[in-house]
Amino acid sequence: MTATIAALALDAHDPRRVADFWLAALDWAELDVDDSVISIGPRDGGPGIDVIRVPEPKTVKNRLHPDLRADGSTQAEEVERLISLGAVRADVGQGTDVSWVVLADPEGNEFCVLSRSVQDLPGS
Repeated sequence: MTATIAALALDAHDPRRVADFWLAALDWAELDVDDSVISIGPRDGGPGIDVIRVPEPKTVKNRLHPDLRADGSTQAEEVERLISLGAVRADVGQGTDVSWVVLADPEGNEFCVLSRSVQDLPGS
């Protein structure tokens, strides 16, 4: 027997704002909504994200973050698209000689955009 990831929980002071960003960023669907949780996920199933209302704003660096790959575009194009959706560049101490770009969603939750696109991976 093993466990399977059902969803990642993402705390948010404004769940609608955060869920809308991730829906657009990942082209996912809204799966369920109640007064404190918005569940989003891939249209074809699989693990998703539960955006959960919390009373306090984010104040420290995330201990867990998603790494994204551009799909059908370059890293630079994907970074610009995500910024147009409300992401901002973030400094978590990564320095200037790294191949990934660190961004944060509208509430400051960090994530990375990796240098190689989906199409650049072996077997693609």
